[in-house]
Amino acid sequence: MTIKMAASITNFARRFYNTCRHLRRFTSTIGLRPVRQLCTSITDDDVGKLITDSDLWNEYNTTKAYCEQFALNHCINVEPKTVFANNEVNMSDIEVYGFDYDYTLACYTKHLHYLIYNQAVENLVERKMFPPGIKNMEYSPEFAIRGLHFDTKRGYLLKIDAFQHIQLGTVYRGKQPVSDEEVRASYQGTHISESLMTPGPVSHPIKQLMDLFAIPEMALLANVAEYLTENEIDYDPEYLFTDIHNAVKEVHISGIMHKEVVGNVEKYLETGTGIPEYIKMLHEGGKQLFLMTNSPFHFVDEGMKYLLGPDWIDLFNVIITQARKPLFFQDTTRPFRFIYRKTGMPSWARVTKLTKGKIYLQGNMEQFSKLTQWDPSTVLYFGDHVYSDLVDPCLKNGWRTGGIIPELDDEIAICNSVPFKHALTWLVLLQELIQKHQVHTDPGCQAVVQEWLRERTQVRNTTKSLFNPQFGSVFRTFHNPSYFTSRLCRFADIYMSCLGNLNSYSLTHTFYPRRSALPHELSYSNVLEL
Repeated sequence: MTIKMAASITNFARRFYNTCRHLRRFTSTIGLRPVRQLCTSITDDDVGKLITDSDLWNEYNTTKAYCEQFALNHCINVEPKTVFANNEVNMSDIEVYGFDYDYTLACYTKHLHYLIYNQAVENLVERKMFPPGIKNMEYSPEFAIRGLHFDTKRGYLLKIDAFQHIQLGTVYRGKQPVSDEEVRASYQGTHISESLMTPGPVSHPIKQLMDLFAIPEMALLANVAEYLTENEIDYDPEYLFTDIHNAVKEVHISGIMHKEVVGNVEKYLETGTGIPEYIKMLHEGGKQLFLMTNSPFHFVDEGMKYLLGPDWIDLFNVIITQARKPLFFQDTTRPFRFIYRKTGMPSWARVTKLTKGKIYLQGNMEQFSKLTQWDPSTVLYFGDHVYSDLVDPCLKNGWRTGGIIPELDDEIAICNSVPFKHALTWLVLLQELIQKHQVHTDPGCQAVVQEWLRERTQVRNTTKSLFNPQFGSVFRTFHNPSYFTSRLCRFADIYMSCLGNLNSYSLTHTFYPRRSALPHELSYSNVLEL
């Protein structure tokens, strides 16, 4: 081959590569991504000869300028009041609507978490002889997020992704972050075995804190561990977790929380949610409604009178209190009991039918199904707790399920913000640059890629901190769904921030899940510019 021919081939290869690069940037701008195959068709050796570190930085600067402009001009936002679908649900098929009470029909103000925290501290000091100094540790409502795990062997509060890997940078002992090196040494990597964390009859050392009542519990765990460490008081994390969990549980069981909320419903219950309007729309639409809650009747009654009016009971076909979920779905022996509304006392008589206008407690799913004779495929049940409310109805009973996730409002607001759009867009494009140019063997190019990797870490931490400085988003780790999200998407057909969001949809609406391309598939949504 002559020198002239070699030069011609080299120039052609360079022009072809640049064409692919510019075309790829153009198609990325309009949402298409078919050009990576063209770019990668050039062999690693050829690309290594053609590209210099200056070329990489030029592409970096051009891409970053586009990213900054895109974040400012991108006006498409997610509507926070949307109902999101994991599975197709045709509401025309739904004839029976069931509801949990706490954080589903009743939305609580922030005052409730302060009440739970402060009363749990009192329980620890007065009943468990914890140091009185823990009373001076202020409740930090923004410290933790829902869905974290607590390792009762090591005393770590941590966040796990859908693949059961710990998100580094989200592990805390008390209020202090645990270094990545210590985390890797403790777990011999970042993976957590499923046997250590799956809820079930056998005790597991890594506990997930799933509901909104767990927010003050996690804050208390962190504060007490911090206090004991600062004062050089030795403790066993497992006993610490057990004592604090029981102290929080006692706030519910003792009736202290119920008494305080009932006496100050205006302080603790949110209004203007649209939930009363939705319940009345279902009732007027001829739908069957039932309430199934673990809370006692007198507590539910006062809240529902405040939210729905004195005749709220007339809206529901079946009302079950103190249901003991998730045992309600698992135990087949506990019978229903009828409650006398005037006295609140249970009857000794056998329950042979579930009558509208009467109040029942306990019971079990098997008997419930026999007495109602409802077709499971026509039942849609709403709740906020993935394990207590959604798992068994979804897996065992064939009900459709709806998750109530109040955190969506704040998370979507952050996702719609310019700082987040800028950070996320740049993170995606920077990762594309790294993936594309990691093949270059030139030391200068390798140094550039390493610099980009360091920047990627910084940008990932920025996106995390926009949601929560300690633990990031409820729904994501850096790029994977969180473990909480994986459970939500598995067991909830639809989910939303508030039950009232459904007012925007008709009773015949069909919710369609977004078709997401698998890694080996072409994204037709992008091709069609949807």
